[in-house]
Formats: sequence, C-alpha cells, structure tokens
Amino acid sequence: MGLFSGMDKFGLGKYKDTSSIIEENKVTSAYNKVESEVNQKTPEERESEVLFDKRFTCPVCDMSFVAKCVRAGKIKIVDKDMDLRPIYEFMDPLKYDVIACDKCGYSSLSRYFGKLSSRQMKTIHEQVGMSFRGLDSCTDDIYSYDYAITRYKLALICSMVKQAKNGERAYTCLKLAWVIRGKRLTLDPQSEEFKELYKDELECVQNAYEGFVRAISSEQFPIAGMDENTLKYILSDLARRLKKHDEAIKLLGDVITSKTTNSRLKEEALKLKEIIKEEVNKKSAFR
Repeated sequence: MGLFSGMDKFGLGKYKDTSSIIEENKVTSAYNKVESEVNQKTPEERESEVLFDKRFTCPVCDMSFVAKCVRAGKIKIVDKDMDLRPIYEFMDPLKYDVIACDKCGYSSLSRYFGKLSSRQMKTIHEQVGMSFRGLDSCTDDIYSYDYAITRYKLALICSMVKQAKNGERAYTCLKLAWVIRGKRLTLDPQSEEFKELYKDELECVQNAYEGFVRAISSEQFPIAGMDENTLKYILSDLARRLKKHDEAIKLLGDVITSKTTNSRLKEEALKLKEIIKEEVNKKSAFR
C-alpha cells in the first residue's frame, strides 16, 4: 500500500514514487545560484556595482565635474559604533559623502554643497581656487580610503575658509574621523600607520567635540540634521574617547532623562553609560 495505491486502475500505476511529489524549488535554486555568483565577487567589485557617476556644477567656478555617488537602497547597515558611525555589509559609503570640484578645489559634505553666499564664493575663489593645483580625477572604479580622506580634508579646509557655522565644521570633522577609522581598521593594529591614523582620528574627534559644544550654545536645532538628544549622545561618546568621563556622564544624563528621547536612543545611552563606568573603574584600579 502507499499513497498512490489504487491509481493503477486509472492507468497511472507507474506513479508510485512519492519522493517526486514535491518538485525542487527552481526559484530557490536560481536564487542560490545568484547568491553564489555574488559571493564570488570581490568586495571591490561589489562596491563598484552600487556606485554611479553624477554630474555637478561647481557654484564657485561654474565648471561641470563628476563625482561618484552611492545608489540609494543598495546597501544595508549591519552594525554601528558607539558614536553612531554606521557599518555597512561590504563597503564604506562614507567615502563618497564629499562632493569636490577637481577644478577649483571647492568641496563640502553633500548636505552642504551649493549652499553658499556670494561672499563665501568669493572667499573660496580667492583663498582656495587661485592657489589650487587640481585634484586628480579618480580613474579607479571605487574611491580608496586615501583618496576619500583627501576629499574630506578639502571639505574641512573649505568650511574654515567660508567661515561655516561650527555645526558644519564639527560634523565634517566627525565624518572625517569616521573615514579615518574605516581605513585604520583595515590595518595591523601594531603597524605605525595604524598608530598615526589613530592620532589623526583623535584630533578630528577633539575638534568635532569642541565644535559641537559651541554649536549647541549658538545654533538652532537641528544641527547637521540631528536633534538635541542625538547630538548630545554623540557628544557623550566623543567625550569618552577623549577621556572626559565626567562630561560624558553629564551629557548622557541629559539624554536619558529627556522626555523627548526615543526608546532606542535611551537604550544606547544606558549601554554607553555602563561602558564609561567600566572604563573609569579600570582607570582607578591602575592608579
């Protein structure tokens, strides 16, 4: 007896093997094949596939140029650092957040590009453009960390020259610190380059911290697209990295007790508070 017993009277007695009832899922097989092909690609190849060239017009020199941009929705966040630096699955899109004119040198984070007064355009032309020797165009399919860091430094210089608000300067420093960290984490922690990059990152963290503190006292929220609680949370972790533990705890207290802090950020703040307490206790133990 079996599931198909009795079917021979219909002339279908050959169908006795029940193992063939469920056909192999061809869609799944095709999907697995695609996944296999994707996994065989190098990270560089996968990175290049989510990029596209976008043309911009420089507001300072009026010249047209191309910058690489990341296609929206093509990558996903898999983790984040305590200062909310996002970590993505196979690439670092932070490398592509600076728009830089390779003709005159005007550069900025994408959120600030083009937002210039006539005075700022004149100042950038005189103090940057007239002495700028040109930015080498990227001939590779992706930006290297070194190339990205150069673009961020140009953006930081331009923010200083145009006398941008402290919020913009601090945010540029923060994102430069994140990109430097991205490169640093690809290196051997014992290498000299790793140590030098850590110093550069800490310098950016210091400037970001000071800039945001001043911005809070003189600018209206949102600052760099962040509300007060988010910015204070980031400031608390920057303070932690600078060993300013008292300031960090105070800032976290503001975040945790604020009625407008969302539950996810409050949870992150509580985690960070425990990390700071552990660091303080370790420091006391070694005295």
